Amino acid sequence: MQQERKNILQGSVTGVSLGPGDPKLITVKGLELLKKADKVYYPGSRFQDGRRDSFSLPILQQYRLDPAKLIGFYLKMSLDREEAIKLYKATSEQIKEDFAQGLHIVVVSEGDASTYSSFSYLLLYLRAAGISVDVVPGITSYALAAACQKAPLCLQNEKMLLLPRVQCEEELLQCLRHHDTVVLMKIRSVLPIIIAVLETNQLSFFYGERLGTEKAFTCSDLSVLKERKVPYFSLMIIKKAPLEKTKPEPIGKSTIVPQ
Repeated sequence: MQQERKNILQGSVTGVSLGPGDPKLITVKGLELLKKADKVYYPGSRFQDGRRDSFSLPILQQYRLDPAKLIGFYLKMSLDREEAIKLYKATSEQIKEDFAQGLHIVVVSEGDASTYSSFSYLLLYLRAAGISVDVVPGITSYALAAACQKAPLCLQNEKMLLLPRVQCEEELLQCLRHHDTVVLMKIRSVLPIIIAVLETNQLSFFYGERLGTEKAFTCSDLSVLKERKVPYFSLMIIKKAPLEKTKPEPIGKSTIVPQ
């Protein structure tokens, strides 16, 4: 009887990748876990004016989950990591309490849970506490960008590099010398550096923002990009060798995945 009760109280924690924005771009396994979960933790952003926003929440709402089991943890938009660490510790403590009560917990992440994800920080604290955590992988934003562009990220022996928040023109040029494709992430604050390199070199690029959502926007025209106010959820793919010029088709939330 005691062993039976122990099994009943055995909780679980799983990191589930939501994909880059389109609610349909989630794995079958991930969606099944969301529906079975007792609680679902999702990340969000907290701004200086008090506003809160979450890229994950609208995706979750499409799955018609019980709103009562959705719990947000909102990170202050700042490069100062001290407050972020406090939030991750506090959230991991909440999850530990839920786990001890035998609840099945899911922590979601935009894109892939192992790629620049808040979940990865929570994972460190949970593993340190001796909690076994499973992870369900997902589609990255740059995989969706390549699909929108209808062009390969790399072929045969070509090399690809994932580069976040490039620091200077020389760093980007050096990366392009040694890689056929460079995927730039976290570009909002460093866009002038990227534009300067694009202006002075013969390079093919594909820019995308809020991919997989109704607000998705793409372009390969530098003059358009220079006038664009770039949001946080944006990225760029740069090819060292110019690609055949094709005009990207307009995209929306239902044009990426066939019905």
